[in-house]
Amino acid sequence: MKSAEILVKPIISEKSNGLSEKRRTYAFRVGRKANKLEIKKAVEDFYGVSVINVNTVVVPSKSKSRFTKAGVISGRKPAYKKAYVTVAEGENIDLYGAL
Repeated sequence: MKSAEILVKPIISEKSNGLSEKRRTYAFRVGRKANKLEIKKAVEDFYGVSVINVNTVVVPSKSKSRFTKAGVISGRKPAYKKAYVTVAEGENIDLYGAL
């Protein structure tokens, strides 16, 4: 798989910010077919850090409905895979860019 297919985007939320401050663990949305070894290599190449641990989670799809003028529209949000990546002691990933 290509590096762009493995790492889709970083997940920036209250939970992921807390994990990055306390445990040096960062959350990424990754491709469904990516395995832990590919994710580790992609993060090390892209961000230049050494990765200690990678945990993956497949988030199931959800049903969503909206009320509009035309009536109720129902559909599904697709399932996706996310990875929690722990980096080595003393290293961090700058997700926001240099300010």
